[in-house]
Amino acid sequence: RGLNWGCEQLLQAASPTRPPAVARTIARDGEVPAAQPREAVHVRFARSQHAGSEDPVPPEGAVDGGLIVRVPGVLPDPALWDLYGKAADPFYWMRVILASNRGTLMELGISPIITSGMMMQLLAGAKIIEVDQSLKEDRVLFSGAQKLVGMAITLLEAVAYVLSGMYGDLKVLGAGNAILIIMQLFAAGVVVLMLDELLQKGYGMGSGISLFIATNICETIVWKAFSFITLNTGRGVEFEGAVIALFHLFFSRSDKFGAIKEAFYRQNAPNITSLLATLLVFFVVIFFQGFRVDLPVKYQKIRGQMGNYPIKLFYTSNIPIILQTALVSNLYFFSQLLYKRFKSNMFVNMVGQWQEDEAAGQSVPVGGLVYYVSPPRSFAEIFGDPFHALVYVVIVLVSCALFSKFWIDVSGSSARDVAKQLKDQQMMMPGFRDTDMTKVLNRYIPTAAAFGGACIGALTIVADFLGAVGSGTGILLAVTIIYQFFEQICKEREQGSVMF
Repeated sequence: RGLNWGCEQLLQAASPTRPPAVARTIARDGEVPAAQPREAVHVRFARSQHAGSEDPVPPEGAVDGGLIVRVPGVLPDPALWDLYGKAADPFYWMRVILASNRGTLMELGISPIITSGMMMQLLAGAKIIEVDQSLKEDRVLFSGAQKLVGMAITLLEAVAYVLSGMYGDLKVLGAGNAILIIMQLFAAGVVVLMLDELLQKGYGMGSGISLFIATNICETIVWKAFSFITLNTGRGVEFEGAVIALFHLFFSRSDKFGAIKEAFYRQNAPNITSLLATLLVFFVVIFFQGFRVDLPVKYQKIRGQMGNYPIKLFYTSNIPIILQTALVSNLYFFSQLLYKRFKSNMFVNMVGQWQEDEAAGQSVPVGGLVYYVSPPRSFAEIFGDPFHALVYVVIVLVSCALFSKFWIDVSGSSARDVAKQLKDQQMMMPGFRDTDMTKVLNRYIPTAAAFGGACIGALTIVADFLGAVGSGTGILLAVTIIYQFFEQICKEREQGSVMF
């Protein structure tokens, strides 16, 4: 139960909708929204309330929801300590889905929130602690205990990061600096927990996890486009930001054509081609979001009331790529740990071989299984080792399709579950019996899940091959989260309940 809760909290970033409060007959636009996992088919949504509180939804304008977005966007900016860049980052592959930035106040990301929730759900599921979710007092105590555990985990992770040498040797760092770093990480973690609590209480939209992930990725893209940090590349001083570097190179060099070419294709820093690839993937994902099949539905007891049940191409949203990234990231992490200790072991070498990349500040796979599940970093690598590129494409496409089909079965959004939800809502499909509803939905939902998952994987591959800023997985996460927030705002505005 605890593991399931943790996965649901992390994967809710792909579906930041609020819990439905009351079922209506037919939405104003005549459309029945797609079923959410473990929920009935509802057609109108109200502002969410925290599971441990009966407080009413705050009035419009009570809290600026944009503040919750801006604060975690500021936390990644201050660097904690300059020594962190001297060692490879063992958590590099997991930072996208954890909304984490190395060497900053957002070093821990959302990992304390996920870990504390999983621990409390495990304790409750194993009956180690008795919780009756039907009682308000128990819900409040459970929520408070979860936040307290989250603060304790934040402190423990901060201490573990410092003691493990993430910021350098403790003898060089000193006790005073180590304590200051721990205090900063702890304070930033408490701020993240408070922001997540605000969103759970109903101040703002969506979940804190989804907002933190989207904000972290968007901040990375903007930073690499407009950063004023200077780099010494051996050919003079250049700016890190691609747009800033374009103007600097154009006005500072006599060879204008060479300067533009350098800005578009430089390999040692973000370039204009990467930004254009990012925009291309952004618009392509939005374009595919509009692909769907509308199945007509009507109420059995009300004549003339017709609506549509939409089945989107991205039926499971970006959940397949989240699951695939989480699986590969854990494989990378354990493979690095094993390779550092047992380099001569044949089995360890079959799993993965690693090499330090001092320029990128991370370890990169150069052999074994992890090499073939890692994306080629440039077109030169694709042409140099086409077998690697082919294996990577096949693994991503197949795994995303399988994860998507697996997710509809475990999340309560399969054809059988949707048919049951429609029956519970006293809905039917014109021209079909109630017993045939599952067969009709089976024609569309499994196909949409598998093909949509493969499309998500293909878009991620294209983004990685084009060198898009923030990685293909990061861009897919950001675009789908932002687009779903946009859809939610439009729906609430049509229903007259939007708080903006």
